[in-house]
Parts: sequence; structure tokens; C-alpha cells
Amino acid sequence: MQRRQFLVASGVGFAGMTFGKPTAVKSAPQNKTAPGRKTAKSTILFFLCGGASHLDMWDMKPQAPSNYRGMFSPIQTSAPGVQLCEHLPMLSKQAHHLAVINSVGATVNTNDHHAGYYYNLTGHIPDQSFITLGNNRTPMPDDWPYMGSVVASRRPTHKSLPNAISLPHMPSRAPYTRPGQFAARIGVEHDPMYIQGTREEPLKLRGPAMSLEGDVTADRLTERMSLLKQLDTARRNFDGFAEISTMNRHQERALSLLLSSDSTSAFDLEQESQATMERYGKTINGMSLLVARRLVEAEVPFITVFWKGDLNKLGKKCKSAGSWDTHGNNFNCLKENLLPEFDRAYSALIEDLNDRGLLDETLVMVTSEMGRKPKIGDPRSGGISGAGRDHWTHCLTDVLAGGGIKGGQTFGASDRYGEYPLNSPVTPADVTHTVYHAMGIDDLIAYDKLERPYHLLDDSKPLTSLF
Repeated sequence: MQRRQFLVASGVGFAGMTFGKPTAVKSAPQNKTAPGRKTAKSTILFFLCGGASHLDMWDMKPQAPSNYRGMFSPIQTSAPGVQLCEHLPMLSKQAHHLAVINSVGATVNTNDHHAGYYYNLTGHIPDQSFITLGNNRTPMPDDWPYMGSVVASRRPTHKSLPNAISLPHMPSRAPYTRPGQFAARIGVEHDPMYIQGTREEPLKLRGPAMSLEGDVTADRLTERMSLLKQLDTARRNFDGFAEISTMNRHQERALSLLLSSDSTSAFDLEQESQATMERYGKTINGMSLLVARRLVEAEVPFITVFWKGDLNKLGKKCKSAGSWDTHGNNFNCLKENLLPEFDRAYSALIEDLNDRGLLDETLVMVTSEMGRKPKIGDPRSGGISGAGRDHWTHCLTDVLAGGGIKGGQTFGASDRYGEYPLNSPVTPADVTHTVYHAMGIDDLIAYDKLERPYHLLDDSKPLTSLF
């Protein structure tokens, strides 16, 4: 097998990016669901990169002073007592499926994106290195694992696809890769596979090792793998090393991907009707959610869609990198760009899963690395005149649907300005624990390379009242 093809097949398509040497970490045994309890088969995490404004979407404060509440009004929805922003009309018809958690306190002492990602993706408070290194604090091999990687490690290996898949990009642009989206201490073999897409060609979502190129057929690839196995005989004495055994697992998964028709069909949006694609919206985020639904049908346990921004269109307008980081012109950016695309795509996903009878067995979660500062006016965009909202990690809203969640409810509340949790405060650890609970993962003991047990998520509890 040519070295270039081997590297593409065994490395890029799976580990995505790995940090440091892999360690031999044993996961706890597969959990056994309690009798009579129905658990979710898959989770879709929709992560709104940049820090979505909780005050302008979910937790509106119409009675607050104008310099806090902004210019949007709440509207009634299909669920009595659940109000959403007036610029989410499609989602308002699906509110009876939603559980809106308005009391998530996710304070990080850096008040920045890096630490916010880490806390909300892993459930663990960022350590001191986030303060000392700032944006140079890239992922580390002893980080706490991403919730999707934990789920992947506790489910039986999928027959042809990875147990965790992320799309349509890896936040953020190198070298400032966001921590928290990798398996880290539980082993790189549980890293998600990354599927790449662009705003220019939203229907083309493909992984780097999803197809055979040139004159390489499935039979020829199998023959080459047979030869590779013969060469591997010479190093069998080294199979005890974590690096070797991990590489072998990646090779096996790569071969499975390349030889399986399921691997490519799950990403083939041409199999969907034009009406379905139009309902989701033919944007990179809409099509990513449509692929997520297809991966649920393919029984992939954990799928993450990281919102992909539009730097060219929104960077200058919103004083941001083109996503939900609305340092300037917050209300126009939301009203004219971000909310319409989100409303169409997310409401379509909930509606589609429900119509196909998949919502009860699929947990859908929306979160972000932070909320936005309740008081309008960011110094970076001219203060009050810039009409922006700065970073705010002290309070945000998470939304859950499906997977046994009782829809049409709100949980907890923030204070009158939306600055801090007031009633039933929870943390990202509690929300992460709730995801595990929905997926039937109640035993959170793992083992390090010396076979010492440790708990994957101490000091947290699942929000069982939501179910």
C-alpha cells in the first residue's frame, strides 16, 4: 500500500487531530439499562459557535430596561408558557418538543471562547492553564474528554462508521484549535471523525478518507491490507504499546470506512428530496443537520454540528469571525442573518425527526460556549452606539428535545436582567450528565493506564425532572 494512501486512510479520516502520544486507557464496562427505562440511541449536539445571545433567543426580558432587553419581542409558541424570540417563527411551532434550560451558570475566569468551549463540551471547569496561556491553550492529551467521545467509548463499535462524528468543520482555525472537542485522556481512538464542508458547496460533505481514488478498487485495497498485515507480523512483540495498538485500531476502522457502502451513502444528500433540502435550507448548517438526521438513521451514537460562520459576509458587519460572536450590530446580525438560518434548519430537524418516529430515541441539544452580556454596548465596537453584546459566560440557555425529554417546558430562571441564574441553577456538568443519563450511561468510572479508577464527571447530577 502506498505510504500516502495509508496515511490518508488510517490517520486523517479518524483522529482528525491528535495531541501528544495516545495512552492505553480502559473504559468502564458497557452500561446496562435499568429494566423498563427507554434510553436514547443517538445524540445530536448543535453547537452555536461564537456565543449565542440567550437574551435575544430563549430568555427574553421584556420588562427589563431598554439598554438590557434590546429591540426584539417574545412570541407565544405551541407550548403554553414557553416564549421564544419573534424571529424564530418556525421553531415556535415546535416548542412543544423543547425543554428550555434558562439557568445554566457556566462562569469561566477568562470569560473567553477557549474556556467556554471546554466547559460546555466536557462539563469540567477549565484549569489554570487557560488563564496563563489564553488562546495559545490548545488541546492537551490529559484534558477531560468531550462528552461525545465518552458516549462513543461506552457504545458497541458501529459496524461501518465511527461512534462519534463532527461536522462541518473543526473549531477554530489552526493554530487556535478549541479545546474540549477531543477524547484526550480516554484515548485518541475515541476522537470524533471530522466531516468537512464549505458554505460555497453545502451539499458536498465528505470525510478525507471516505472514498477510493484512482485505480484503487475494493479488491486491490483488501490485497494491500493483507500484505500490510504480513509486514505487521514483524512487530507483533510491540503490540502491547498503546501507540501500536491504537494505530492498528485506526487502520481497521479506516478499512471499514473505505469498503462499506454505508460510509458514503450516509453523507449522500442527493438521496434526499428537493423539498426536504429546501425545508432545512440549502446552507452549510442546514445541510449539516440533514446529514446528522441521516447519521441517526445509520445508528451513529453521537453527532455534533458546529455552526459554521460566514466571515466574508458577517465579519465586518458583526465585528466577529462570522458566527454568533456579535460584538457589534448584534440585533441586525441576528435578525437578518443568524436567526433566520438557525430557525429554518433547527426547526426542520426537530420536525423531521418527529415525523419519522425518531425523536423519542434521539436527544437533540443546542448549546454554545457562552451567552452574551445583558447590558448592550461593547467597547470593541464603539460602546452603546455599536449596539453589540460582549462575552458573558455567567449565564446561558441550553435547549434539549427528544430522547425521553418532556417537551413544552422551561427549567430554572435567570435574574431580571438575565445576568445570573436565579432559580434552579445548574452547571455545564449537570447538563453533560443529563446527556449521559438520556443515553443510558450511568456508570462514569474509567481507568487510567495504571488501571486506577477515576470518575469522568464528579460533582454533578442529571436533571432527571426533565424526563
